[in-house]
Amino acid sequence: MSKLYINKPVPGIDQYISLNEPAIGTAYSESVYPQNANLPVLFKPITIRGLTFKNRIFVSPMCQYSSDNGHATDWHFVHIGGFATRGVGAICMEATAVVPEGRISPEDAGLWTDSQMEPLKRIVNFAHSQGTLIGVQLAHAGRKASTYAPWVHSDIAKTFRAPTYVASEKESGWPDRVAAPSDIPFSDQYPKPQPMSEEEILRVENAFVEAVERCKQIGYDFIEVHGAHGYLQHEFLSPLSNVRTDQYGGSLENRMRWPLRVAQKIRAAWDKPFFYRISATEWAEGPEKGANGEWKQWGIEQSKIFVGELQKLGVDLIDCSTGGNWVKQKIAVGPGYQVPYAEALKKAHPDLPIGTVGMVTDPEQAESYLSGGKADVVFLARELIRTPHWAILAAHKLGVAVKPANQYERGWVQMLTPAHPGASSDHRGGEQGTGKENLDQTPAKH
Repeated sequence: MSKLYINKPVPGIDQYISLNEPAIGTAYSESVYPQNANLPVLFKPITIRGLTFKNRIFVSPMCQYSSDNGHATDWHFVHIGGFATRGVGAICMEATAVVPEGRISPEDAGLWTDSQMEPLKRIVNFAHSQGTLIGVQLAHAGRKASTYAPWVHSDIAKTFRAPTYVASEKESGWPDRVAAPSDIPFSDQYPKPQPMSEEEILRVENAFVEAVERCKQIGYDFIEVHGAHGYLQHEFLSPLSNVRTDQYGGSLENRMRWPLRVAQKIRAAWDKPFFYRISATEWAEGPEKGANGEWKQWGIEQSKIFVGELQKLGVDLIDCSTGGNWVKQKIAVGPGYQVPYAEALKKAHPDLPIGTVGMVTDPEQAESYLSGGKADVVFLARELIRTPHWAILAAHKLGVAVKPANQYERGWVQMLTPAHPGASSDHRGGEQGTGKENLDQTPAKH
């Protein structure tokens, strides 16, 4: 019997989707593609807690301010699904509040009730059908909650600007129920928070664990906790936002107490990879520690200590960012401006995978951070908005052949041509896969 040539389906799902072999974004074997003999680190798999990520290009969590009472919509399906089909090693879905009042804006994502699971399952199942690992960032906005979505507050052209960031009750906000370690607002245009009682601290702590249980049912591959950018976990860590006099404030040990307790409970409940995002500096004026030995603001030295404690608890990767907790922050923005902080954490904890983020736009730039030992993975956000196929483009630029989606292969004919000595790289638009790829594409002469 002659061989059958079948457009194979992804097995075990309720609809037809073409199976990609290998998974999209995976580097091909050098036996077919000699140019893959020495892979850039960017395209070398990385295994974390027994789970292998096909490459080291991760989608950073990106708030979409587009959920329906915390429920994902078709916007999220298309937004996340697009990344799943374009070769990234992993996707971390946006900051997802574990309680309603933990949202940044009224339209933020949530995971505080069971009805929010089904639309997320749909997204996760699609990502898996494309061979892409997917996780979620669990969060509580703390004193930065009940605020407007960016485009509601102002526009980039500066044609309008709201007089405040606070979303009122009439605007579906909850300004009188904003909670934080202390009653210090982020700015005079943000809500004035209520200091959290012991009872409230325990309630939120348990909400993180309940969200983890929902993550299990949804099928996420990893969880990240948002401990950065001036949100609740970060607020407890920083002496700029935490002036408590109880067991949760004052000394570094006390300020770390609650974030570490949350991490410990999540680790006990979750046996898959566990990431943690931190802000390694607050970009505030003055030193991290005063001449008297007192910590003045959160910075890299305390971050090293905190990350060491997270590692002891079993956190598997640190997603290193900066800023967000000091309204007067002065950031020296430029390509890779946050990489030195990731590098410092990597030097302090060489056995712990570290991710770097922030104005990483060029493939050679990204590869230099990984090959130089400054980080283990790169998280991209805005560059992936501008260039959704960045992972495939990066492979092409770095001289690597990786798997595009079956449906998109015709756009990558040059990259998919094995680099055999003397082989022609002249592919002038033949329709790959249609039987027309070898037809003469030379215009007829008249």
